[in-house]
Amino acid sequence: MAETKIPKRIASIVINALKGGVVPRVGLSYITVGRKAEIDALLADIDMVMDGGATFRFVEGRYGSGKSFLLQAVRNYVMDRGFVVIDADLSPERKLHGNNGQGLATYRELISKMSTKTRPEGGALGMILDRWLMDIEDAVEASGINPGESAFYAECVRRQKLALAPLNEMVRGVDFSRILLNYSEGRAAGDSELQTRVMKWLRAEYSTRTESKRELGVNLIITDDDWYEYVKLFAVFLHSIGYSGMMMMVDELVNIYKIVNRISRESNYEKILTMYNDALQGKAKWLGIIMCGTPECISDTRRGIYSYEALRSRLTEGRFSKEGCSDMLAPVIKLNPLNYEEMTVLVEKLADIHAVMFGYQRSITEKDLILFIKAEYSRIGADSHITPREVIRDFVELLDILYQHPETNVGSLLGSGSFEFAKPGPADDSDSIPEFEL
Repeated sequence: MAETKIPKRIASIVINALKGGVVPRVGLSYITVGRKAEIDALLADIDMVMDGGATFRFVEGRYGSGKSFLLQAVRNYVMDRGFVVIDADLSPERKLHGNNGQGLATYRELISKMSTKTRPEGGALGMILDRWLMDIEDAVEASGINPGESAFYAECVRRQKLALAPLNEMVRGVDFSRILLNYSEGRAAGDSELQTRVMKWLRAEYSTRTESKRELGVNLIITDDDWYEYVKLFAVFLHSIGYSGMMMMVDELVNIYKIVNRISRESNYEKILTMYNDALQGKAKWLGIIMCGTPECISDTRRGIYSYEALRSRLTEGRFSKEGCSDMLAPVIKLNPLNYEEMTVLVEKLADIHAVMFGYQRSITEKDLILFIKAEYSRIGADSHITPREVIRDFVELLDILYQHPETNVGSLLGSGSFEFAKPGPADDSDSIPEFEL
């Protein structure tokens, strides 16, 4: 295999992230293997969103099967296509619905992680607003009106209102537009405090309408019940100022599955149903939604998403799907395990990247790689429990040991019994998943 042309800094990020069991935010193109059908299916949705539609997909897979990797790959792709991405992991404190701020906590996480191609690490909201206003100012100046003229600001405001016009027909749209115009007023007047208050409102940090009315003149705040309406408003606004659309990604749906209280759990499923219906019925525009979860938290008819009949009837597979012949256009995409050949290609890529990271000539051979893969897949329980995460973890550990102890060879390590297959722990067993009250 040809030498991998990856910068050392990126190589370090990739290896360290994978060693820690997380997906790197950069460098994915160097380790992408397989998942072509799944990625193609999700990317097919992008064209629909760019045409003004909305899409909703679930990605189902066991822990370590590659759900987060798939999300990150799609995230990088859509940002390159001019999308804004918001993403969040659910947790005991972050839900889709809750009476004690859990829904707002998710919204705040989504907005704080708002990302673009030029700000992929998140925190892009302020930059987006400033860029919008600067682009308008540049266009007005290019039209022949100088910034010092009295007509300059009036023309800027006219163009801002024109961009915000599509929002006025939407729920909460008029007030949302008023908030954005407040940001413009603050910029024109050099009032950074006003701009800060607008950002505070957009991040749902006002706790009472009275406070919002006093500071911004808007008798409205974002709440647990209506935060999703503002996600839809953001999607339309972002398109109106030049972005291709918005992609919303939510991981760790298992945290809804864990909720003990049935009413609280079903309230979250009702929120999912609202989003799903909006996407398919055309009530949302320029918005793509992807949610990820384990098989249990989706298909369990006792507590999972399928326990909510309105969702189960919409999402259940038909009679013709089977293993190896899945419908990738269905609402639920089920991740199939990577095969031996794909895993062999993946570990070869990792061996090259590891060599770049530590600056040595790769010595591990293709025969060694095949021996490693055979050893991993021959362990008891591998057929049903092995995932890319376990294989990658073991392989990076193997590479680390070989680098630190060059006198050691792969055959002796694999024959020593040092690399035992990880037995499924509580996180892999739905019957022993810890629960919590909402």
